Amino acid sequence: MRLFFLILVLSFNALSAQSIQWMTLAEAIEAQKTNPKKIMIDVYTNWCGPCKLMDKNTFQNRDVAAYISKHYYAVKFNAEGNEKITYFGNEFSNPNYDPEKKGRNATHQFTQYLGVKGYPSVIFMSETNDLIMPLVGYQKPQQIELFLKMIKQGDYMIFTKPEDFEKYKKSFIPRFRG
Repeated sequence: MRLFFLILVLSFNALSAQSIQWMTLAEAIEAQKTNPKKIMIDVYTNWCGPCKLMDKNTFQNRDVAAYISKHYYAVKFNAEGNEKITYFGNEFSNPNYDPEKKGRNATHQFTQYLGVKGYPSVIFMSETNDLIMPLVGYQKPQQIELFLKMIKQGDYMIFTKPEDFEKYKKSFIPRFRG
């Protein structure tokens, strides 16, 4: 019985260690004051099928979750929600948000500010909260791995032309399991 309980506890700890600690943008910006890390924002909508698949297949992947948890502050942001956002002293809201709507809703002002062109989108920010780049569309674990590592390591800063990124991409060897 003790062995069963020990296995159960260890299994729970192993599973819980694989999940991403999602936070708000305000929480991430506050956390950066004591421990600077880049921020990764998952911009989603409630009606978006690929967003739900990315949550299930990518963000719950053990390798992806462990890497994000170690190297980023992970933010979940509903592109059509009613959360109030303060970013570099600017206030963003969704004045046309309708809580009665079941499907699509009005687009949040912060979504527009970020220039989001589709869902899901992952927005990367520097340790000083500057925008680095958006990544639009569903990403499998091995696809997002390239961007997570490239941005974490600062490799994106050496590209001067599109061919530089293509060369980088061809030489990249994914290590995350699918």
